Amino acid sequence: MNETSSGGTARKPRVAVVFGGRSSEHGISCVTAGSVLAAIDREAYDVVPVGIATDGRWVLEADEPARLAIRGNDLPEVDAARSPVALMGAASGTDLVVTEPSAVPSVIGEVDVVFPLLHGPWGEDGTLQGMLEMAGVRYVGSGVLASAIGMDKAYMKVVLQAAGLPVTPGVVLTRAEWERDPIGCSARFEALGFPSFVKPARAGSSMGISKVHDATEVADALEEAFGHDPKVLVEQSMEGAREVECGVLGSLDGPPETSRPGEVRTGGDHEFYDFEAKYLPDQHTEIDIPADLPADTEQELRAMAVRAFEALSCEGLARVDFFVLPDGSLVINELNTMPGFTPTSMYPQMWAASGMSYPELVDRLVQLALHRDTGLR
Repeated sequence: MNETSSGGTARKPRVAVVFGGRSSEHGISCVTAGSVLAAIDREAYDVVPVGIATDGRWVLEADEPARLAIRGNDLPEVDAARSPVALMGAASGTDLVVTEPSAVPSVIGEVDVVFPLLHGPWGEDGTLQGMLEMAGVRYVGSGVLASAIGMDKAYMKVVLQAAGLPVTPGVVLTRAEWERDPIGCSARFEALGFPSFVKPARAGSSMGISKVHDATEVADALEEAFGHDPKVLVEQSMEGAREVECGVLGSLDGPPETSRPGEVRTGGDHEFYDFEAKYLPDQHTEIDIPADLPADTEQELRAMAVRAFEALSCEGLARVDFFVLPDGSLVINELNTMPGFTPTSMYPQMWAASGMSYPELVDRLVQLALHRDTGLR
């Protein structure tokens, strides 16, 4: 995919690594970007880090992966004081332009592919993907529809069920419904039984999730979730189930591939795989990769992961999370179209156990994007 510069010499494809964003997962996105910036092959690609500040401003970030690491319990963030940048259409493609106030715009160069490492709304939910489609820029990962469905857990369940896939029983509640009819909402909630989980319908990294043990905890759990999203999902707790995840990766010339599954086991004070257990040190979380599953169960799980990937029309990558019930049956918890992507995250670890290193995984995703056109496909 090397193109020719104005001087007639071949140039490396230019990859804009976009991260940060307006969602509550801003810091995790920055951590993910630091890992990708450190791993991407600079001999093969010209890399430009682009940060989106919490107020939505796009800036030309420093190419300093180490600055984007977690420091103790502190998450990094985009430096909003850096030079503003924008994507602008040009005759030959789409340029990245620095737009300093009171200065002539400066063209950094044409962008061949965007690697969007945003988590949560305003980035992972199809909004950024739609902008890139309009700009005619290739990008890593799923398109508008799959990204939007993957972000909204309520609609994800509808699509997966329509494809004949088993999902966790649940109900959807909105803030407006709760304020208008709390008694009726409580009845729908309690009909699922206890314990149950309350989660924002369109958030990730386990933010805003509560485990509810009885009716006295319902109101507080809903308010916690409503703090992240006016639409929440209430689901039965799959008591006694094992949490097992599987990575799905697109292919240039064949069907999607799956990784060996991995199992997450939480300990200490964590009743479930919450934000602290996922990202902060010393949280007594244990991970088994590959998961200790019977061969036929693993085969079924991996096949089901591909079915979920295709049901949502995913592209590039996804992580499919399962519950393995005590009787060995499988239930899909959710699908994540932009899973955590640090070297210690489940998705890259599962691929490492399957024979693909982190730099190889990054390269595979960029190549998939470079070989895929924008628009209907």
